[in-house]
Amino acid sequence: MSEKRINSLVPPEIMRNTFEFSNKMRTLNSERAEKKGRAMYAFVLTFGCQQNEADSEKIAGMARAMGYDMVSTPEEADLIMVNTCAVREHAEKKALSTIGQFKHLKAKNPELMIGVCGCMVTQEHRRDEIKMRYPYVDFIFGTSSLHRFPELLYEKTVKGKRLFCPEEDEYLVAEGLGINRESSYRAWVSIMYGCNNFCSYCIVPYVRGRERSRLMEDIVGEVEALAKDGYKDITLLGQNVNSYAKDSDQGYDFADLMARLSMIEGDFKLHFMTSHPKDASKKLIDVMAENDKIARHFHLPVQSGSDKVLSEMNRHYNKAQYLETVRYIKEKMPDITLTTDIIVGFPGETEEDFEQTLEILKEVRFDMIFSFIYSPRKGTPAAERIEQVDEKVKSERFARLLATQNEISLEKNLPFVGKTVRVLCDGPSKNNDELLSGRTEGNKIVFFAGEKSNEGKYLNIKIDRAEAFALYGEKI
Repeated sequence: MSEKRINSLVPPEIMRNTFEFSNKMRTLNSERAEKKGRAMYAFVLTFGCQQNEADSEKIAGMARAMGYDMVSTPEEADLIMVNTCAVREHAEKKALSTIGQFKHLKAKNPELMIGVCGCMVTQEHRRDEIKMRYPYVDFIFGTSSLHRFPELLYEKTVKGKRLFCPEEDEYLVAEGLGINRESSYRAWVSIMYGCNNFCSYCIVPYVRGRERSRLMEDIVGEVEALAKDGYKDITLLGQNVNSYAKDSDQGYDFADLMARLSMIEGDFKLHFMTSHPKDASKKLIDVMAENDKIARHFHLPVQSGSDKVLSEMNRHYNKAQYLETVRYIKEKMPDITLTTDIIVGFPGETEEDFEQTLEILKEVRFDMIFSFIYSPRKGTPAAERIEQVDEKVKSERFARLLATQNEISLEKNLPFVGKTVRVLCDGPSKNNDELLSGRTEGNKIVFFAGEKSNEGKYLNIKIDRAEAFALYGEKI
């Protein structure tokens, strides 16, 4: 193993320290549970992306190792952990509002421990805000210090002093932390952390550090265990999975990882997100086309159809390069489901720029888009620009964008009517408990009637109706 790669891992002595504090906390909780006559309970609340969800599963895993049972409401908990997001100001305000609501729980139960972690508190101004305005928050740690959770909780429990863990000098990869997975059939697997791209609108490189990749053997071992346990949908996570292992000299890349994972036995599909178009290689596309275990779904964020805006976003590709990648994907996998991200109202975006975005929607014909109105993020170059687009203009463009894409999505879904698709059932629909919901390998949502016992199973669904956002059918 190269020295460069070893330096990306949390040193063994620090990990031993983590496990020692975990054991100390478990002993302490055992004594507390005996006095209370019940188990100690923990509640984890997550804001943000799939990477945050994966981090929260590790937080819950560490909590279980420390002797906590997980509960679904904060009112039941002896420990509340809030894992925050910083990608948009709205997410930060929502997290702060929720943290504010926990004040009355602390008043009722002074022994309640409240911890806040994640991307938001990696920013100094947010850390200071919580320190001053939320005195009932007991400890804070950022994305670089996830492995220090047991140490901070033990120190706060024993000594009573509030703790504000500074960011580590280096962002490293911590292997061996327990994971308490939310699902028994869908799983997140982080393959790398951080980002080197510095898109001008994005806070992620500032709150998650530079790219560092896990070793292939560690990822393979995790996926093998998931396949053995019957997991059916496994999503590989990274801010830019296409640059996996570029931070090391291991001699493999993301395409090699996908090829290796496809060799694992089991009835499962591999997804991945997110891809950066500048690093989406023909080699990766070829590997996808050659391996049935890799889902026929490619999420490739374009963000804008204007070369001028793409340059100002610091995206490192242009429209022609993006379309060439899409052309190759469709050539190799005609049945692919293509999805993307779009930002509306980036500073300086003109009507002509926006029209070019509408044109790329019509040319590529994405199955679905994830669209966002630009939100300034403090600390990013785009937030400092004076050519901010008027809010009314942003909203009007956003509505036109959705109208254009809804028409395309419906046209893409209509051919499924009369066909039978394989769906992984997710149980009762969140909006209609009389229906079940599930997803195809292309990540299309399907609604159908059935028993809750079908959750976690593959089902064949004959589609009888299509809408822009979903398919409807009946179980065969």
